[in-house]
Amino acid sequence: MRLKKTRFTRYNLIVIPILLALGSLWLYPFFWILGASLKTQREMFLSGADFIPHKIVLDNYVRAWTKAKFNQYFFNTVLYAVTATLMELLKSSMAGYALARYRFSGRDFLYKLILATLFIPIASIIIPQFVLIQKLGLLDTRLGVMLVLSGGSGALYILLFTGFFEMIPSDLFDSAKMDGANFWQTFKLVLPLTRPVIATVIIFQFMHTWNEFNIPLIFTLGKPNLRTLAVGMYAFQGEHSFDWTGFAAGTVISIIPVLLVFLMFQGYFVRGLAGAVKE
Repeated sequence: MRLKKTRFTRYNLIVIPILLALGSLWLYPFFWILGASLKTQREMFLSGADFIPHKIVLDNYVRAWTKAKFNQYFFNTVLYAVTATLMELLKSSMAGYALARYRFSGRDFLYKLILATLFIPIASIIIPQFVLIQKLGLLDTRLGVMLVLSGGSGALYILLFTGFFEMIPSDLFDSAKMDGANFWQTFKLVLPLTRPVIATVIIFQFMHTWNEFNIPLIFTLGKPNLRTLAVGMYAFQGEHSFDWTGFAAGTVISIIPVLLVFLMFQGYFVRGLAGAVKE
């Protein structure tokens, strides 16, 4: 036992420094952009790889928030991300529940069809989506953007919920049925058990919506005030110059909410992915 502990300690003494070094390399770009957001233009270009500012300049954040209209873009991005995530959660959880707990004609074909859509590039369906949103009269509206953003990665989430619902013991569903619970009542009963999958979907969908560029740009061509932070980065590009420090401040503003969401739900992340195991 003592020999095993000694070997484990030696192993950690080798592995932990290596992991710390690799982690530092991975985090360095974030620290650099954070430092650049607190520097002047001159210092940013002269400091090279040094990310620690000699004098903290908060005017970059003020310029990004007001002059680049990040206050407006931030509101739009939060609205789109939260709404699209909730919509995706509702429809994918109900579809996954139906596929996992009910056997109906064409069920296997439908499951394979959903699985096949994972290999279709999202960019290839933008034109049909544009035509549909235009026909519905929702072009250049927040609702139109939210509907399109909530339909990008649904197949993956349905598979996650299907796999997790199938792992729940059938006795629970039988007891609910004996008590007279209908489809919706049973669904509400077992949905809290899928917290790992819910957290995984929130992380994936929120990050996808928050960082999406093409959809907010294409579907708001007539109303630039409806765009998101990712599209709003264009505001730092002038006719003959580029506001690099303001761009760095805008990048930090757009990164922090995604990090907070991930840290809030990362405890369920691995368990949620485990629910995707399928026969």
